[in-house]
Amino acid sequence: MITRRSFSALAAAGLGVTGLTRPGRAVGLTARPVVAELFTSQGCSSCPPADAYLGRLAARDDVVALAYHIDYWDYIGWRDPFADPTNTARQRAYRQSLGNRTIYTPQMVIDGEVDAVGSDRRAVDTLIGERLTADPTARHTVQVHAALVDGALRAEIEDVGMPGPADVLAVAYDARHVTEIRRGENSGLRLEDFNVVRAIRKIGEFHGPGVTLSVPAMAWTEVDGGIAILVQSADHGPIWGATTVKPPGR
Repeated sequence: MITRRSFSALAAAGLGVTGLTRPGRAVGLTARPVVAELFTSQGCSSCPPADAYLGRLAARDDVVALAYHIDYWDYIGWRDPFADPTNTARQRAYRQSLGNRTIYTPQMVIDGEVDAVGSDRRAVDTLIGERLTADPTARHTVQVHAALVDGALRAEIEDVGMPGPADVLAVAYDARHVTEIRRGENSGLRLEDFNVVRAIRKIGEFHGPGVTLSVPAMAWTEVDGGIAILVQSADHGPIWGATTVKPPGR
């Protein structure tokens, strides 16, 4: 399990930023994974089906699935151990960027552009499928490649069709947690959560045409599930590229 201390150490360690060996070189348009972000809570009686569905999405190679546990349901009897006000702030920012009137759980945000009820598998499958089958030339995208190389985590980003500047985010997550719920709406249930976000940090910006970010690898060794690298338009806009990096031995 990643700890806040270890992830903060990663951020404090700083990033080495270098140009690519051949800046702006042409790259082929290849399919990129769709990012599915679930906003959920162990205190929400409607959320367990969405949590289970996210577990199925997490097993797919063409989807980056992330579960953000929010804190505004903690008052109804059960304090979610994975709730974080940072996650709630991200959801509220999506309310603004998506033009929604309210926030709710379970909410699934797809590629930072559209949302659906997280337990509505048909709606979410449709949104994911539309993006996976879309003409790559019609999709704003960047190619993101990341790996552990020579004792460092290296993320290489190349502009394929990005219309503006973007934030580069690192999202640390645990692969799986099982929790016995003792109070609240889900009292008596044994909940299974997948790809539980433990921390999210902005680690850089991308303005094109190409950049490599390098982070010392030591701070990543406590990660249980992995790190998702998201390249997202500023102000919580569309996500144009993503990849994941697993810790050693995973």
